[in-house]
Amino acid sequence: MHKRRSGNNSSTNNNSGNGHFKNMNRRGYDPERGPFAASDVNAGIMEQQNNDRISELSEQVARLKGLTIDIGNEVREQNSLLDQMQDGFSSTGDLLAGSLRKIGTMLQSGGAKHMMYMVGFIVGVMVLLWLLMKRGH
Repeated sequence: MHKRRSGNNSSTNNNSGNGHFKNMNRRGYDPERGPFAASDVNAGIMEQQNNDRISELSEQVARLKGLTIDIGNEVREQNSLLDQMQDGFSSTGDLLAGSLRKIGTMLQSGGAKHMMYMVGFIVGVMVLLWLLMKRGH
């Protein structure tokens, strides 16, 4: 076979030759990319993966923050609605208590006239409840 000769006569020097293998004793030398150590390449890959994961986590945190804000707004709206319903039930309870007192007074006083008032009141309450339920749907 044909042996290449270098400028110096030392055949034990592995760094001599055509230039592609000058840095062969360096870790991870790639003639196309240059002298990068394998640990440097791995560190770069790991750094990029970490950056990608950090970006994904940031996006997820932003979505969770938006969701939390939406939930907070919904809770405030629901609390407001519950307060309004409580006020409505309270006033309805007061109205019914007053009506029951009046009915009790009418029953104690007796008479047909008062009985007709009571029947009319009950019919009126039933019609009112029916209208409220119809309007609710």
